[in-house]
Amino acid sequence: MRTSPAVRSAALVATTVVLLPLAACSDDDGGSLDRSVPSAASTAAPTATAEKLTSQKPDWQPCPAPSEAQGSGTAPSPLPGGASWECSFMDVPLDYAHPGGRTIELALIRATARDKDRRLGSLVFNFGGPGASGVATLPSFGTAYDALRTRYDLVSFDPRGVGRSEGVACSDDQQLDARYERDGTPDDAKEEKAFVEDLKSYIADCEKNSGDELPYVGTANAARDMDLLRQVLGDKKLNYFGISYGTELGGVYAHLYPKNVGRAVLDAVVDPTQDAKQSSIGQARGFQLALDNFTADCAERDDCKLPGSSAAEVQDWIAALLADLEKSPVPGLGERELTQTQATTGIASALYSKETWPLLEQGLDEADGDNGGLLLALADSLNGRTENGHYDNSNAANAAINCADSEQRFTPEQTRAALPEFRKASPVFGDYLGWGLMSCTGWPVAGAWATPDVSAPGSAPILVIGNTGDPATPYAGAKAMATELGKGVGVELTYKGQGHGAYNGGSTCVQKAVDGYLLDGRVPADGTVCS
Repeated sequence: MRTSPAVRSAALVATTVVLLPLAACSDDDGGSLDRSVPSAASTAAPTATAEKLTSQKPDWQPCPAPSEAQGSGTAPSPLPGGASWECSFMDVPLDYAHPGGRTIELALIRATARDKDRRLGSLVFNFGGPGASGVATLPSFGTAYDALRTRYDLVSFDPRGVGRSEGVACSDDQQLDARYERDGTPDDAKEEKAFVEDLKSYIADCEKNSGDELPYVGTANAARDMDLLRQVLGDKKLNYFGISYGTELGGVYAHLYPKNVGRAVLDAVVDPTQDAKQSSIGQARGFQLALDNFTADCAERDDCKLPGSSAAEVQDWIAALLADLEKSPVPGLGERELTQTQATTGIASALYSKETWPLLEQGLDEADGDNGGLLLALADSLNGRTENGHYDNSNAANAAINCADSEQRFTPEQTRAALPEFRKASPVFGDYLGWGLMSCTGWPVAGAWATPDVSAPGSAPILVIGNTGDPATPYAGAKAMATELGKGVGVELTYKGQGHGAYNGGSTCVQKAVDGYLLDGRVPADGTVCS
């Protein structure tokens, strides 16, 4: 999803969305770089030409272990059948207004198609965030997409500003530990002052460490990068699978290059008609819906560890626990404590998938017994913190991309005025997401747009999938995206399920529809419903 700067995508697939009035769409079928929307002027000396960029050939090599910015870990394991993952880099212009100027490298990963005779080309994935490393994420889902590898090379990349692709750097590990422990929902003037000062300090770190790149990391440039990637891979059309924020990126790509769209799927769809505030309120409702479903399930089971005979009673207990943690944090992991803000982050993290509901139940029960380790571990997963205490750059990239896109900037007064609406949307997450409105206040780069233009007349059909129980990208976003893409382009499919996204949600119906379109070109009927 496009995670609200207050809540990043835990599923590596995550909230404000926006588009500068993009100039007229490019109708090119390939072979040229789009220069239609100038970005901030580049003063770098020329280092490459457009022709060199479009004709470059990646040097594919065995993949190394993910870097610290990508989340660390081990080198990706071979795929079923023994196929290996291959990695490389691709040069892209820092500033597309000056494609002969400074270039940066984007990290790439691929696994080649099994059936070479029936190969359709490449299928490019973006897993959301913004800020998720595609190079680190794609191998972890390799078996889930193995059916698609029969006819496609599976390809992903670290978007500009992410992971190994000139990753944005802000605060260091110790500073981030302290930042995530601080109160993210100030209740009085003293706490509000501390909140604002912490935000200023974080933004100053981002500007100090990555100021030269911050003007160029927005979604429009990432879409241009994808069209260059299409050309470098040798594909006439871009076949694409976008998840969460990746759906917005896909929509922006379709707007810029409608004639270059091949077979495209958008899963867990960001609503392109909502500005930053509307999107955050929608996300508050989405997480509240997921919490409602979790607590209802718990209350109905005799073996539930949490007190309460109804969903409302279980939620009242959770709210009381969070209030206690604000006054008195409990031991967490090592020297770190579980604070109210960290606990709220941990709850949100576990709501991304129904499979992690048991961990949420256990974590809440243990926190009530003064053991906050599990909830803190869940918060760490959302915040990009590894067990060795290092953070990936996903949250820094998330902030940089969100703020490069969204033109909205909120004062403390505007934020306080919006809190009642957020609290109505979610008693548990309202304040948490409401104060997140200020995440771009004071950012050194002006935002590009209020909402993105994803209209794509002339594009091939794009399959748009909405999950009725999605906490991070509420279901209504799918219909909005399908409508905005345009008649004959957006094809909506509904999944009646839980969790963030649909393709990996366990529905054979959804997988058959997606596989049938991507592999055989069978477009599902608009309005198809799967359970």
